Amino acid sequence: MATIEAVRGDITTQRVDAIVNAASTALLGGGGVDGAIHRAAGPRLLAECRELRRTRLPDGLPTGQAVATGGHGLPARWVIHTVGPDRRAGQDDPALLASAFRTSLGVAAEVGARTVALPAISAGIFGWGREEVARAAAETVHEHTPETLLLVRFVLFSEELLASFRDALDLD
Repeated sequence: MATIEAVRGDITTQRVDAIVNAASTALLGGGGVDGAIHRAAGPRLLAECRELRRTRLPDGLPTGQAVATGGHGLPARWVIHTVGPDRRAGQDDPALLASAFRTSLGVAAEVGARTVALPAISAGIFGWGREEVARAAAETVHEHTPETLLLVRFVLFSEELLASFRDALDLD
């Protein structure tokens, strides 16, 4: 059974096998976590994402799905890109939010990761409330973490998000 943690910090500095990127469908960087990961990883990440778009995902990555790339300039070996639902655009189905967490964990296991760090997917500009995201993350990680994962760490950018995740995960 995986150890589950919630910490405040910068996901780009985590020394884990894989980090999860709260990406856009285009996979080409942007703001928030997505922009920070692309900046920290360097231009080779963008080049790999462009190649993915050209060869495998011409219409972009669907909401709730995940795909892996190399970590490039990051401490993590892999970046797992997932697209969370955008509540502001009418994507308010909690199943899509859970799917983003679930498929990210599955892809991490598929590439051989034993440790993974995840952000609060859809809690930023995509308009989901921090308690909803924390609850979805907690339920998903408890029900769908592959046995090969030894550590699941939620890396959160604010004290408010950290408190919500610690409550939802029932961490002291």
